[in-house]
Amino acid sequence: MVYVRQSTRQQVVEHSESTRLQYALVERAVTLGWARSKVMVIDDDLGVSAARADTRAGFAKLVTEVTMGRVGMVLGMEMSRLARTGRDWHQLVELCSLSGALLADPDGVYDPRIYNDRLLLGLKGTMSEAELYLIRQRMLAGKLAKAERGELSFQLPIGYVRRSSGEAVFDPDEQAQHVVRLIFSSFARLGTLHAVLRHLVDNRIQLPVRARSGPAKGELEWRRPNRETLQIMLHNPIYAGYYAYGRRQVEHARQQPGRPATGRVVKASGEWLVLLPDRMPAYISVEQFEANLARLAANRHTAQTPGAPRSGSALLSGLLCCGRCGGHRMNVSYHPVSGSQQATHTYGCAYNQINYGAVESCQFIGGPALDAYITAQVLTAVAPAALEVSLRAAEQAEDERAELDKLWLQRIERATYTAERVRRQYQLAEPENRLVVRQLERDWEAALAQLDQLSNDYQRFRDTQPLRLTATERQAINALAEELPALWHAPTTTQAERKELLRLMIEQIEVNVAGDSELVDVSIAWAGGHHTHGQAVRPVRRAEQLSYFPRMIARVTELAARGMSCPRIADALNSEGFRPAKRSHRFTAQQVQRLIAKHGIRQTDPRSNAAIAADLSPDEWTPSDLATELGMPTATLHSWIIRGWITARRARNNRHQIITADAAELDRLRQLRVRPPGYYQRRRWLDAAAATDPEISRKDPP
Repeated sequence: MVYVRQSTRQQVVEHSESTRLQYALVERAVTLGWARSKVMVIDDDLGVSAARADTRAGFAKLVTEVTMGRVGMVLGMEMSRLARTGRDWHQLVELCSLSGALLADPDGVYDPRIYNDRLLLGLKGTMSEAELYLIRQRMLAGKLAKAERGELSFQLPIGYVRRSSGEAVFDPDEQAQHVVRLIFSSFARLGTLHAVLRHLVDNRIQLPVRARSGPAKGELEWRRPNRETLQIMLHNPIYAGYYAYGRRQVEHARQQPGRPATGRVVKASGEWLVLLPDRMPAYISVEQFEANLARLAANRHTAQTPGAPRSGSALLSGLLCCGRCGGHRMNVSYHPVSGSQQATHTYGCAYNQINYGAVESCQFIGGPALDAYITAQVLTAVAPAALEVSLRAAEQAEDERAELDKLWLQRIERATYTAERVRRQYQLAEPENRLVVRQLERDWEAALAQLDQLSNDYQRFRDTQPLRLTATERQAINALAEELPALWHAPTTTQAERKELLRLMIEQIEVNVAGDSELVDVSIAWAGGHHTHGQAVRPVRRAEQLSYFPRMIARVTELAARGMSCPRIADALNSEGFRPAKRSHRFTAQQVQRLIAKHGIRQTDPRSNAAIAADLSPDEWTPSDLATELGMPTATLHSWIIRGWITARRARNNRHQIITADAAELDRLRQLRVRPPGYYQRRRWLDAAAATDPEISRKDPP
């Protein structure tokens, strides 16, 4: 068996002498006594590296024949042609020893069964492997040294070209530069990769790509945007002016057999082989590049990152952390609402349950109440800057339209140049060459149709989005300064937009429920380092969990003892600031009735004397109580009421009378009580006599 191999296809084409010498080994086999018909040449591995055996079909065929005992001798130009790794070489030597096959090269013939020959073959295999390592080491060291100087050339991303001198510069096409800058400005404004992709698609913006191979190599091609290309652009440090080498490195454990190009892993910036700042023309600043990377990392839905804003109703997803278990991120759970297609949400921390097998979660908070508290805090924080926000929104809207308008003009300019170029080609063609003229005419018509289509689309764009905001649009934006809460709660504002605003202003929210009560201690870490602390109220399962439950029960007991009805008790509780445990923000008569029944509170009949007495003000009396106070019969007091000596009103049950008597009125009534019997009859007689005889009026009554 004569084994023929060269490492690369370039060696096969350019180093033909090596190939000829390897094929000449057939004559050596004939010289050693083999018939020419018994000499087999294996040349399946021409142009294949010997660094891995799984990529060499010819070597696998050789090993199979040796294993089957069909080979008497294996010939190779040198041992490095057969193998470059110790594993493959020693496997071949061992198989030849078992089958009795010999190994031969131009230096001699070796029998692996003889120890001295086996030792020599082992040394040759080791030298072959070391030679490959040294060659590779020298090549990689030279490549790395060139990269450390920033001189190693590599494929440039979109928006860059390389001059003949090797210098990397901006793409000379202005439209290509404008599209690249538009992508980065859109990401800074929109915040997510998918939003940028949708923005490009909605405005029919294509990516400028320089062809890397083929007849049109180096020509600018416009291709539809895709997520992978945008992600590569946002992660590429070249756009920030860095010269980077070694961003992707090979991990041999990840390589797949037969696919040497696999196993490449993107490393962190600290593990890159070379990173040189200010070596490339930059589209964005270093700060913006780092902010983009941080934003992309934050958009990933992991335990450490909040993730990109989505359309769920939970406003605080990704921002809320548990204050009991060390600040771990809290989860969101959605629960269907009976009789409705919508779902409500809750926030909970299951860290101790998952990691330590705890029976209960750290804490559990109803979502809408906490969302409402944070929303109020945010709207209060942005209220002083509302006017500035509205003015900046107007500027941003005009800047965005200006960028798109410039891009439309560049597209029309390119289409105009293309149509003019095709027109010149048509005019320069000879009329007799009708085959060429007809094709050029069709190209000219297609270019003119495309130009006309672009012009019409641009006009529609200007009609729907004029370069300057109209008076109505500017007035609407300025009105936002006074209507930020209305804008926040407007149906046109999506949950994703609300979450985006929250994440721009808030870095983290830490919550801690006070015991098992409805009170939640909230600590907000605002962007910029400022912290605020407050207390929110959450719905709880039972009324006993309320922090004011003892005071509330005492108040209900007091009101019930005074004979107040359940509706009146509910009104009193609501006016005094008490709130039920869940479901509503105000007490109802049914809730008060269930509370009285559950806790066994005795409710006095509102029609009884005790209920009337309990419902009196400090200066109000029932007839019986006032009669006792004055030490007189109750019947006498009722006669005074009939005579009009005492003012009284009817109670709510319309059965009892209530007398209003303060300290002065009590003194007057006591004076009435101590006067002798018949005093008022004699007083009337004296008054009548005094009307006829003035002398009588000067006499005191007996």
